Amino acid sequence: MQTAAPLSQENLWRSLSLFNLYRLILGGVLLLVPTIFGELFLLNALSQTEFYWVATAYTLLVLVSVLTIAFRRLSANLQLAFQICTDIAAIASLTYFGGGIQSNLGMLLLVSLALAGMIGRGRITLLFAALASIAMLLEHGYAVLVKDGVGAQFFQVGILSTSYFAVAWLAHTLSKYAVASERLAFRRGVDLSNMAEANRLMIQDMPDGVLVVDERGVVRQSNPGAERLLGYVFPSGGKTQLAECSPLLEAMFAAWRQNKALGHEVLRLPGTNKTVRVRFLPVQREGFWGVVVVLEDMQRAQEQAQQVKLAALGRLTANIAHEVRNPLSSISYATELLKEQRHDPAQARLFQIILDNTSRLNRIVQDVMLVNRRDRVQAESLELATRLEELIESVCQAEKVSRSVFELQVDPSCRVRFDRGHFEQVLWNLCRNALRYSQKRVGSVRLRAFTAEDGNAVLEVSDDGGGVSGEASQKLFEPFFTTDAGGTGLGLYIARELCDANGAMIEYRRALDGGACFRITFGSNDDS
Repeated sequence: MQTAAPLSQENLWRSLSLFNLYRLILGGVLLLVPTIFGELFLLNALSQTEFYWVATAYTLLVLVSVLTIAFRRLSANLQLAFQICTDIAAIASLTYFGGGIQSNLGMLLLVSLALAGMIGRGRITLLFAALASIAMLLEHGYAVLVKDGVGAQFFQVGILSTSYFAVAWLAHTLSKYAVASERLAFRRGVDLSNMAEANRLMIQDMPDGVLVVDERGVVRQSNPGAERLLGYVFPSGGKTQLAECSPLLEAMFAAWRQNKALGHEVLRLPGTNKTVRVRFLPVQREGFWGVVVVLEDMQRAQEQAQQVKLAALGRLTANIAHEVRNPLSSISYATELLKEQRHDPAQARLFQIILDNTSRLNRIVQDVMLVNRRDRVQAESLELATRLEELIESVCQAEKVSRSVFELQVDPSCRVRFDRGHFEQVLWNLCRNALRYSQKRVGSVRLRAFTAEDGNAVLEVSDDGGGVSGEASQKLFEPFFTTDAGGTGLGLYIARELCDANGAMIEYRRALDGGACFRITFGSNDDS
């Protein structure tokens, strides 16, 4: 209700201005008519001069009201009270000098009271009616006592006073309905505005494309998803024909209007070559107004379905890995005991085969459990020059190779935000793969870190081996794909998952000398 106050106050001042315009016209008429028609108009007038001066004074007071309203010197309620009291005093005086109650000049107060009732919007209108009735009774009583007024005309004065109250009450009742309607309309307008804003925000945040099209095929509203899928930028605040942004959608819309059974078709948009599912949702309550066209990105839907499947598969494999780990430990321990008790070379070879395979299965289990922990990221700022040097020393000791096999070129200013454990796991896998396929000569494995043009750090791990074939390079990051008979096929898959969890991206490219090169592009190093 408080939000509606400024609107009502502005309407009140506007109504007062119009009321003053009527009073100004009335004052001009009261001045001109006696001047032009003279004795014909004031045939029974007691004093034509007094009538003229009262009309002049009334017009001047109206002009004063015009100025006070224009500058808003007084409150609106005081302005209204002053105007009505001026009208009552002036019209009562004009009635007296214009021939008494039989001149019917008192009827002019009916208009003033009616307008006051609609403007005032309160029971104060009845007070104005009472003042007008008292003024007319005093006027006629004075005329009976002093002049030659007729006492029988008190009945006419009473009817006129009753009319004052009737008009005031009717105006008061109508004003109440007007106020209620105004407040209801204002609340409905606010509700509609809020709903429209909520709908706009919801549509803007939807990943699918949404178009609101009216019955003439004009796009009234769209969202960024629709612009991305259609490859068309809708002008802000403008109205675009559906045929302009997508003739195919316009043809489907026309066909759907003829047969509502159509819809839910999957098509490839010619502009962006995107595959979408099109749905038409009619907007109608009393007749057809338009339609909401929903463009569902099938690629995003497939990715979401794939993510759900991978999440379920991850939970399943983690549980299986946990259950398999204990039997593997038991098998490995039992095989070690049998190997120590039996000294037959043939049996020892068989026991070693069992131990090698259990060790390989155990590595697979550990890798699967590591993938399941990819979401446990504790990122920290890492200085690549220091971390890579320490990591190379560890790899050289573990693989028993010379430090000269690794060539390190790192920009001293390169710092990245990455989980320390994840970083070591990713680089350990990449360095061991590069070392396995390299020629193990001086500088066979190269690690180069630098800052790209966009400000992000880039790390490349390359070798001088034979590289990866074109067909195999497409499957490098798939789980359980490997070109090494002794590998698990999870190393590069885990590296990609851990990079993705830390906001980085890993990709394969062929090195300049023909070997393999894996590039990691790190995310923004924002410590805030």
